[in-house]
Amino acid sequence: MKVLITGAAGFIGSSLAIRLLNRGDTVIGIDNHNNYYDPKIKEDRLSRFTLNPSYTHVRVDLADRRGIEEVFSNFKPECVVNLAAQAGVRYSIENPLSYIDSNIVGFAHILEGCRNHKIAHLVYASSSSVYGANTKIPFSVKNNVDHPLSLYAASKKANELMAHTYSNLYDLPTSGLRFFTVYGPWGRPDMALFKFTKSILTGEPIEVYNFGKHKRDFTYIDDIVEGIIRILDKPATSNSGWNSNMPDPSSSIAPWRIYNIGCNEPVELLDFIIALENALGKKAEKILLPLQSGDVPDTYANIDDLIDQFQYKPITKYQEGIGNFVRWYRKYYNI
Repeated sequence: MKVLITGAAGFIGSSLAIRLLNRGDTVIGIDNHNNYYDPKIKEDRLSRFTLNPSYTHVRVDLADRRGIEEVFSNFKPECVVNLAAQAGVRYSIENPLSYIDSNIVGFAHILEGCRNHKIAHLVYASSSSVYGANTKIPFSVKNNVDHPLSLYAASKKANELMAHTYSNLYDLPTSGLRFFTVYGPWGRPDMALFKFTKSILTGEPIEVYNFGKHKRDFTYIDDIVEGIIRILDKPATSNSGWNSNMPDPSSSIAPWRIYNIGCNEPVELLDFIIALENALGKKAEKILLPLQSGDVPDTYANIDDLIDQFQYKPITKYQEGIGNFVRWYRKYYNI
């Protein structure tokens, strides 16, 4: 296939690009290379595959309407994986408008490109944060998600609704993927694992919110990429059994689907830190703090639909994933 990946210099996008190129696909990657975190790691991620003759890179922002139109017109992708977004729950509290530009306006430009160029399948990143104030766990795509706790979460919920409209009006197959706390080598420096590792190695204390008692469904990067590819290869279809009197929030009469991709095994943050200490061979000094605004106490993915429809379940245990990350971190930073 010829696949357009947005956010190709990002954590998930770069890993996906490598997998698709390795199996023989042609990939067009776009990224705006912003400085939300150190741009150097973005360039280094790209250096792993930009010389592949089947890869083309375009530096453009999703909010650039004409630029996105030109990418679709010039390269004519068959499928699109939209991973570009302004990320971060906490950053959205301080800089809400950046989420509107990237996650709302930018996504609208992607939807328009898909509509106008008859894209066979749009797969896009949603987030476990859409579950917001929901307390019924494990989080299921069969449950409504109407109470987001941050603008980041609200923007991802909006993406799901926008995609549904395009699926319904233009028969565009779309699949939204609610990722659960992705981690691993080449990860984002603004994420907890990256920050904790840096602080522990330099002897600085780490800030542990909710006194370390909250749980996260940590999902390893390779497992996320495998899930994306399986879903990408099977375009969304309408649910012939969909009942408007008892609507299923994860499907529709339109070719629109929503899936959780998580490890299905939530881990308490303090246990995650212990595994990191073991991998580093060094203890952390902890500053225990209350739960921060916009955060949820626990995340836990129900992945029944992922198993039933794609025969897939993430398999990497957090101890193994953390070990892989630490080995990569030491090599990358020569520590």
